[in-house]
Amino acid sequence: MKVLGIESSCDETGVALYDTERGLLAHAVHSQVAMHEDYGGVVPELASRDHIKRLAPLLQKVLTEAGIDKQAIDAIAYTAGPGLAGALLVGASFAAGLAQALGVPALPIHHLEGHLLSPLLSQDPARFPFIALLVSGGHTQIMCVTQVGAYELMGESLDDAAGEAFDKTAQLLGLGYPGGPALAKLAESGTPGKFKLPRPMLASGDFMFSFSGLKTAVLTAVRNGINERELTTQDQADLAAEFQEAVTEVLVTKALAACRRRKLSTLVVAGGVGANRRLRERLDAGATPAGIRVCYPEMELCTDNGAMIAFAGAQRLMTGMTEDVTGDGRFGVRPRWPLATL
Repeated sequence: MKVLGIESSCDETGVALYDTERGLLAHAVHSQVAMHEDYGGVVPELASRDHIKRLAPLLQKVLTEAGIDKQAIDAIAYTAGPGLAGALLVGASFAAGLAQALGVPALPIHHLEGHLLSPLLSQDPARFPFIALLVSGGHTQIMCVTQVGAYELMGESLDDAAGEAFDKTAQLLGLGYPGGPALAKLAESGTPGKFKLPRPMLASGDFMFSFSGLKTAVLTAVRNGINERELTTQDQADLAAEFQEAVTEVLVTKALAACRRRKLSTLVVAGGVGANRRLRERLDAGATPAGIRVCYPEMELCTDNGAMIAFAGAQRLMTGMTEDVTGDGRFGVRPRWPLATL
């Protein structure tokens, strides 16, 4: 069974083709980062218009790379939410129109379900049940996953998500947009501990997160400087390193604690922040002595992409879960959509 995946929830346009027998056949992603950079963040109207421009060429590119005709497609999976309403509607309408033309079903997929299942696309995939740490620009959540469609929310951020905190802190340090990767790069030349930043909710005893206060602590350090002098380039690198250590320490501590709480030995990490090198180092260092296996998606599948949507759609088809999960009909999109409601 060949499933086409379409992702258009924010500022990446992704198209992919997944075969339930042969695996991922082809995928292509167009990033809008350069377009939004001048604005310091995503402009929803521009994002929607660019998705319209990119979807058809990306579809043809994927079909050509896979070496098949569109008539061979058995189903189309598309991101129905959460995300930007206009951007979601572009992908949903494209998927529904193509599905009707081909006479195949169109499956609405939850964006975070795609991220959560993306490590299963790896050559050595995770096995159910597992704990999932979802860390992206818009979400920081810990889930207990027992099977496809069975996701129990154990904890989430009360305010800024980890990726959002990275981006906002990068702006405070003058790194521009998108800030997360730039901050991580700057942190490589810094020394954590030179500044003292809090580890929010580290000892809360639950699996909730809060990163807005950490961001405020960085703002205070930037404004106050050191002994009434402005921060040097090295100071900024040290501050970036300390910020990264603070975020990763909280994420790692709570994710591993969730594994212990549920007595599970597999931890899946997904979302854009899952590509952060320091996070991976700390997770591996903490998990190995505890006998916990940590599974990551391939680096190219950490950011938004069509492959994860195609794969999630294929899994739902194979398990018979083909109902309209949006509850709004074929064109249904849900900009706000809790994963735990699936």
